[in-house]
Amino acid sequence: MIKHIVMWNLLGETPAEKADAAQRLKHAFETVRGRIPGLLHLEVGVDTSRVDYACDVVLYSEFTDQQALDGYASHPEHLRVRAELEGLRIARHQVDYTTESNQGIQP
Repeated sequence: MIKHIVMWNLLGETPAEKADAAQRLKHAFETVRGRIPGLLHLEVGVDTSRVDYACDVVLYSEFTDQQALDGYASHPEHLRVRAELEGLRIARHQVDYTTESNQGIQP
């Protein structure tokens, strides 16, 4: 299994503008659920800590394997979301890592 985590800082002069941008991003990514082969899990979280070093939004997703993650990157639904959100971010951070699919599950 591949875990794909992306964090963004978003544009916005006011807290309300940033909150609007965060909700737009959250909604846009949630629309890809069930539409991309090999995407097992997707969740989007909006930061509530409000500390100055925190990112505004995080995407946590799980894919069956590297091939599925590679397919996601060029899938029309993902490309649609990227185009829809163009210009919304000021920074992006990403981590992808491999795990065993049953890691952390107790018998």
